Amino acid sequence: MVDTLSPMIRQQADFQLGEDLSGKRIVVAMSGGVDSSVVAALAAASGAETIGITLQLYDHGEAVNRTGSCCAGQDIRDARAVAERLGIAHYVFDHESRFRDSVIDNFADEYLAGRTPIPCIQCNMGVKFTDLLKMARDLGADCLATGHYVRRVVGEDGRAQLHRAFDPARDQSYFLFATTDEQIDYLRFPLGDMPKPVVREIAKEMGLVVALKPDSQDICFVPDGDYARIVRKVRPEAETVGDIVHIDGRVMGQHKGLIHYTVGQRRGLEIGGQPEPLYVIRLDAAKQQVIVGPKIALAVQAAAIRDVNWIGGAPDEDAHEELTVKVRSLSRPVPGRMDGNVIRFLKPEYGVAPGQAAVVYAGDRVLGGGWIVSTEPWQNDQTHVA
Repeated sequence: MVDTLSPMIRQQADFQLGEDLSGKRIVVAMSGGVDSSVVAALAAASGAETIGITLQLYDHGEAVNRTGSCCAGQDIRDARAVAERLGIAHYVFDHESRFRDSVIDNFADEYLAGRTPIPCIQCNMGVKFTDLLKMARDLGADCLATGHYVRRVVGEDGRAQLHRAFDPARDQSYFLFATTDEQIDYLRFPLGDMPKPVVREIAKEMGLVVALKPDSQDICFVPDGDYARIVRKVRPEAETVGDIVHIDGRVMGQHKGLIHYTVGQRRGLEIGGQPEPLYVIRLDAAKQQVIVGPKIALAVQAAAIRDVNWIGGAPDEDAHEELTVKVRSLSRPVPGRMDGNVIRFLKPEYGVAPGQAAVVYAGDRVLGGGWIVSTEPWQNDQTHVA
């Protein structure tokens, strides 16, 4: 069926394996969504031998009728149907226990510790870019291709770099900051230069069953957005009650468990009648307290990060390169600078939550980043992170 793909569409995807791919082998990570399905179609159309791999990551029984997720139930069937349509080999591997241990358990433990986790990054760091990459190598593939919206650019020094996607509304570079140099050397992201409508047009042109399928959820194993329910299931002790405390020390009421709150949250505090709106400023897991205060108390001037990963080497702290930092997946990068493993913001930044990632950019290039462990309130003295 790949012969039906128009020459114009064929030319849009670059797997960066040279001009003639007839002797190449490409493994495609197929989640059952439209993006990875189109990557498989483009790989097959390139003339390379194409193999699709799907990892079953969570309970097939619970997700069998779900759509708009990934890596379970209907999504696995969709990936198989696309592979059959394209005439490529397709394999499904059960990685449910590995996913539970490395992603879901970590997700619950982070909430219990008063942090706000990002399981999608943990998944990329583990089962996707570690396990899948090993499988692709074992199969003798020349690369592992995924449906992420991010660009792989080869620099003047010949080393692969990670850049933002062409379509800023689809850019997923924030979720890939922990990708290593070795992984980027082997990975390919053929959708990075395409807007989403073009991707769907390719799926329609190829007659793929997923052409109109809704986009996947950010957190695939939370089908209804009820994070607390998932945490309770994994860690029954999660709903320990405690005090809601104002930053001035006043006890304002009781909370129903730290898992229900995150830094910057305003709704759901149930402490009405206050002269000004109150927000969650921080979570104190040791004391089981939710600390609240006015919006101005959310402003921070610095964030300390751990498990730092730099792509292509750490940025030069003495250089005058303009850096920007993104501290939430939906936020815009803001000006900042590096001071060892501390990110200093040039202007007050709000809603910076421990457990989230801080990703550093130079223009469109992703330099790397780390996990936020603590923040420093905005003040004139910027000498340390408390």
